[in-house]
Amino acid sequence: MEKIKLQPPEKTGKDFLEVLKERRTIREYNSEKKLDTQKISLLLWATYGITDENYGLRTAPSAGARYPLEIFLCKEDGVFKYIPEEHSLLKISTEDIREKLAEYSYNQDFIKDAPCVFIIMAEFERTTSRYGKRGIRYVHIDAGHAAQNLLLAATYLALGACPVGAFDDEKIKKILNTELEPIYIIPVGYPY
Repeated sequence: MEKIKLQPPEKTGKDFLEVLKERRTIREYNSEKKLDTQKISLLLWATYGITDENYGLRTAPSAGARYPLEIFLCKEDGVFKYIPEEHSLLKISTEDIREKLAEYSYNQDFIKDAPCVFIIMAEFERTTSRYGKRGIRYVHIDAGHAAQNLLLAATYLALGACPVGAFDDEKIKKILNTELEPIYIIPVGYPY
């Protein structure tokens, strides 16, 4: 499998309060305008990147530092899995699945127009093994933290994004060839 090493994110741009004020849900994307690797790198790092090498802490908090989430990225050149420990992408497929993602999300067609679609998946056992049934709640809270980071990072980069929770879980798992549970689908792109 092909592995793509990402560059560290650049730390210049908007004031944090501006980002909070400007964040909006965007459902219309310029499908002709692609995201470069530097922007993708920042988006992934902001979502779930490592901030402390010694302890493996990340940009998003996690109950008991269990980090049950896995981040997938879907683009026209395939499907990738984010490897936070290396800040890299592992190519797991060459298929462009964005159109199927839109279909499996009850025909929310804006998903297929976004140049990048992030999918936040979860391995619940990482958290429930410590916290029992209550860990299910914690995993969803963790996903909310990571998703908000992605939405704010998109705004910081003058991109649009939309958190999507309406989709067929089993079809998403099948197309990604995984047993992980899908929590969010978040298309990201340049707004019209």
